[in-house]
Amino acid sequence: MPRKKKVKKSKKIKKKTKVISKKVKKTNVEVAPKKTVATNQDDKPEIKKVKKQATEKRQYNIKDFVVYPKHGVGKITAIEKANIGQIEIQFYKIYIEKEKLTLTVPINQQSNLRPISSINQINKCVSILKTKPKIKRTMWSRRAQEYDQKINSGKIYELAEVVKDLNKNTDIIADQSYSERQLFEKAYDRLRSEFEAVLKTGPEEVQKKMDKALGRNKNPLET
Repeated sequence: MPRKKKVKKSKKIKKKTKVISKKVKKTNVEVAPKKTVATNQDDKPEIKKVKKQATEKRQYNIKDFVVYPKHGVGKITAIEKANIGQIEIQFYKIYIEKEKLTLTVPINQQSNLRPISSINQINKCVSILKTKPKIKRTMWSRRAQEYDQKINSGKIYELAEVVKDLNKNTDIIADQSYSERQLFEKAYDRLRSEFEAVLKTGPEEVQKKMDKALGRNKNPLET
């Protein structure tokens, strides 16, 4: 009888050792992810460095054509310096031929300026002029404000859309109200001046190109 009792005790000891070995294996698995977290923290500074990269401002030269949104195409006539409050400031002198106006634009505030369009952008404007006008069914006062904002935005595609929408395919004054005609001529002149600067052609050739795309019967400058 005592021999049988000894056998039972030995079985219980074996079971306990198995449970302890399982617990040890689990602890080994839990330690592994901690190493991956440490490597991810080391990668974060590299992402911050990319976001802090400085961007260079565009530099224009004398005789370059630029577009100032509220006045249209101008030509840089000089790059000068001046001392204001013991600080030296460099600025552009821009001559707007249409308005006989000279602008002084500091180089550190040149976000309002943009270079003249490319030939591909001019060709896209011609295709815009060929499309049908889109006239909204809203009050003219509200539409006039939208047209004026597009004209002064400095974006050539929006300028072409105003010319296209206000075009009446004719130059008869009775077909347009006074305010409509004013906005049309303002947008038309600004678009034409940029066409001249990009294509390097005279005003007559540019007007023929634009009027052909618009389907106008008469040159607007002949009135």
